[in-house]
Amino acid sequence: VQLQASGGGLVQAGGSLRLSCAASGGTFSSHVMGWFRQAPGKGREFVTAISRSYGSTIYGDSVKGRFTISRDNAKNTGYLQMNSLKPEDTAVYYCAARRGLLTNIPENYDYWGQGTQVTVSS
Repeated sequence: VQLQASGGGLVQAGGSLRLSCAASGGTFSSHVMGWFRQAPGKGREFVTAISRSYGSTIYGDSVKGRFTISRDNAKNTGYLQMNSLKPEDTAVYYCAARRGLLTNIPENYDYWGQGTQVTVSS
């Protein structure tokens, strides 16, 4: 499965962005999809993940209530709606996919997109 993340950019604090993750080369609907982020000088942080059939989601504590993950299996695309953005949300955002169960552990994901930069100004 190949993943292509897009939708990043520069936004002011309090604003919103929607990231997309387009999948190809495999059966998207058979994969859990996750989003991670990495800020300069920091490790990869779990953001959120969604199960194959859109039945279950999990979120990192820092984004709960502000970010929403979704997917459209017919379009082979996942989304990350980010609202009430804060400067500390600034990072490169990566989408990832895996077969198996929902998880927040990046090492358990098999496929990764190239990342899209999100910058939130104060």
